[in-house]
Amino acid sequence: MTTPALFEPISFRSVTARNRIAVSPMCQYSAIDGLGDDWHIQHLGAKAAGGAGIVFTEATHVSAVGRITANCLGLWNERHQALLARIVDIITRCGAVPGIQLAHAGRKASSQRPWEGGKPVAPADGGWVPLAPSPIPFMAGATDPTMLTTAGIAEIAGQFAASARMARAAGFKIAEIHAAHGYLLHSFLSPIANHRNDAYGGDLDGRARFLMETIDAVRAEWPADLPLFVRLSCSDYTAGGLTIEDTIELCRKLAARGDVDLIDCSSGGISPHIAIPSLHPGYQVPFADAVKHGAGIATGAVGLITEPTHAAEIIANGRADIVLLARALLADPAWPLRAAKALGVKPTLPDQYGRATLAA
Repeated sequence: MTTPALFEPISFRSVTARNRIAVSPMCQYSAIDGLGDDWHIQHLGAKAAGGAGIVFTEATHVSAVGRITANCLGLWNERHQALLARIVDIITRCGAVPGIQLAHAGRKASSQRPWEGGKPVAPADGGWVPLAPSPIPFMAGATDPTMLTTAGIAEIAGQFAASARMARAAGFKIAEIHAAHGYLLHSFLSPIANHRNDAYGGDLDGRARFLMETIDAVRAEWPADLPLFVRLSCSDYTAGGLTIEDTIELCRKLAARGDVDLIDCSSGGISPHIAIPSLHPGYQVPFADAVKHGAGIATGAVGLITEPTHAAEIIANGRADIVLLARALLADPAWPLRAAKALGVKPTLPDQYGRATLAA
């Protein structure tokens, strides 16, 4: 039988993954002062041992102020780097490619963990003042964010670069810049959150300037032979917000630059008052399809992809180049093994798990 494209290797620059299944970044809200622990090692190690081709860390924040919660993972000093190097080692030992998502929460920072309610935490209660393109809070009751100056923007681009340098030293092979879900870079891209009238506001070119400068800063530290991904919210789902047409235009610019290898196509998150119109399996796949063919750049599809045949169809029909799974892999870290059996493929697993193929 012909191997389904889902289980064929895929290469980005010098890096080859054993299949097209990636573990999407999933926040665990379990770090202290940005430092993870054994929880993070077992969480990501299990996904790598389960057969995924690429395993991403959760959103890994480039500064303390840039965290979503006080318990988010960080990479702004060498103490953080040591733990992440251990994560790289376990992912690599299990045969997957280690990836890191670099992030800054922007105006969504200083919040409770989801299971604590997810509400804003005021500075008086142990939180901090968020940063944003404009002084517009994310939700009612949140602290008004500080509007970033030009110097502040440059400082954060430098923080992304410093984190990329430490990620390289830790051994990661793919870096992803998080510019989605209402976090800092997305808030600059979206007219909903960006009301600036300087060089970082106005038209799409102005609103994308910070992202482009961040890519430049990261690429200055990230080797030319290693791939760089960007996660985007492809639609804000509201009049006056980002549209898929805006995203395709932006991605054409990214493709022309030649330093971004894949667009991780998500959506939403710019405001708590804007609902996604329809949540169904693969609801964001059309975005990945549209960007891939409209901008001529590789894409990743993410969002309620849970069935092997569905994942295989997305890749086989050229709607995306990889699929990123989240909830399905939380429920079943060995999802790729189950998918391989369903599709008639012999998976690549660590030798220690070889007998698992007989029981799957």
